[in-house]
Amino acid sequence: MSELRATVIGAGLAGSEAAWQLAQRGIAVTLREMKPNRMSPAHHSPLFAELVCSNSLRSDRLTNAVGLLKEEMRHMGSLVMMAADKARVPAGGALAVDRISFSGFITDQLRSHPNVTVVAEEATDIPEGPVIVASGPLTSDALAEKIVSLPGLDTLSFYDAAAPIVTAESLDMTKVFRQSRYGRGDDYLNCPMDEEAYNAFIDALLTAETAEVHGFEETRVFEGCMPIESMARRGRMAPAFGPLKPVGLIDPRTGKEPFAVVQLRQDDAAASLYNLVGFQTRLKFPEQKRVFGLIPGLENAVFARYGVMHRNTFLQSPGFLSDHFECLTRPMLYFAGQMTGVEGYVESAASGLVCGISLAAELKGETQPPLPGITALGAMGRYVSTPNRSFQPMNCAFGLIDPLPVDREHKKIRNKAMRYEAVSERSLAYLRETYPCTEENQETQEAGEQNT
Repeated sequence: MSELRATVIGAGLAGSEAAWQLAQRGIAVTLREMKPNRMSPAHHSPLFAELVCSNSLRSDRLTNAVGLLKEEMRHMGSLVMMAADKARVPAGGALAVDRISFSGFITDQLRSHPNVTVVAEEATDIPEGPVIVASGPLTSDALAEKIVSLPGLDTLSFYDAAAPIVTAESLDMTKVFRQSRYGRGDDYLNCPMDEEAYNAFIDALLTAETAEVHGFEETRVFEGCMPIESMARRGRMAPAFGPLKPVGLIDPRTGKEPFAVVQLRQDDAAASLYNLVGFQTRLKFPEQKRVFGLIPGLENAVFARYGVMHRNTFLQSPGFLSDHFECLTRPMLYFAGQMTGVEGYVESAASGLVCGISLAAELKGETQPPLPGITALGAMGRYVSTPNRSFQPMNCAFGLIDPLPVDREHKKIRNKAMRYEAVSERSLAYLRETYPCTEENQETQEAGEQNT
């Protein structure tokens, strides 16, 4: 066991990735995770890196910023990406996974690692020495009080929602058709609606009874996880231009584009479970069964899990964290995951990767090569550390990454997809040169190359 030691608090996506990066670099890691002794309201599994909401890690294409971020993580030897590529289920151009296989692989890898010691107890304080706090947006009250007391920090809260999951055998397949948008395969199930069915659904949605959430404020719901009923209140056609948009889909029964479409995405490897894409909700459970039962094909749907809403907390990171997520007022104290203001599974894991690599270099007295704004990893760190009057959680986006220079080589790239590919290739070329692929990273990269 190494003489260099660090503590990681939380074995979610960010904490698991941080612990792996430290352990792979020869650092002895104490990984503290309160599950299964204590479970938060949003967690159901004792496994590490549990996917609480969707099973999708979003786009896997280099024309999408999160696709670039995933490829950067593969190059850096990400455990989360290795698990995702092994547990992949069909999802068109997206990377979706079997939840149990994904979390099970990560749990096994960490529990069997010679440099990792797992301590199954709740952390109620921030220990002395090198620490990465990755306790997540559902940080326990005791630990949250300790975090709040750190110099120069204010905490903010918003609410997050998870979509319901239904069993495949309960769907009426005479009304449902299989197809991905724009002819990109057939990985999604689609429930088409005509105008009359759509309006009846919206009417029921707007009058349905919602569960109370203490301290809930409609204006503080993160846009990317907005409950479907909140979206409908913004205008009855808002869902039809959002998750229910029919664009790129043709109903084979009519040969036409439907008025609206509810998409279902495979949630497990056996294709026995499907989640309702974009249907995060805080409707009461009986109301979910009644209202969502108005969707064609879901009249007799059996809900394996109803949608839920839960508290999410994030830090006022600008002025508190550096661009590699280190606390400015306490060296060798890092924060990782959604609590830093990154939003999404991949972004959370990526922040843990940066923390693990950075802390390992600091402990070894090594100079870490920079992660500049031309990379998705660097752009994310810059976002959370740059002063921002209205700081809010943010998904990875090309708008955060340095644009291509306006020069003779790049000025002719007018096509957006080609431009984004050029941005991605620039980033990956930098990482290949600056962070050469190690033997440990080879498996992760090879798995990614086979699937992207």
